[in-house]
Amino acid sequence: MGLFSGVLLLPLAPVRGVEWVADRLLEAAERELCDPATLRARLGELNRAYEEGELSEEEFEQEEERLLDQLEQSAPLAGPTAMARTRVRTLTDEEARDPGAAPRDSATDQDRPSSRDQS
Repeated sequence: MGLFSGVLLLPLAPVRGVEWVADRLLEAAERELCDPATLRARLGELNRAYEEGELSEEEFEQEEERLLDQLEQSAPLAGPTAMARTRVRTLTDEEARDPGAAPRDSATDQDRPSSRDQS
């Protein structure tokens, strides 16, 4: 840039500075919005809202699909099978009190011996 054009464009320097700051803010916001940890936290909050009845099943499924799509796009290129879509199961009060307890399945608990029966 020559001396003459530098002097003529000097009044535009604040505009270029504001544009640069706006670009940096946009990049930071996009990074945060697409961060896998942030997306997982939003999925957890979505599940909580659905479990508490704040969302209908249709609203839940639409938002879950959108968040999972974003999460897949933000994941590193590890192939299409890198992430499975599953619903989070809420713990029962008994499971929450005893984190070492295995989840109970009423259909199969009667058929299999417990670890206490084997000792």
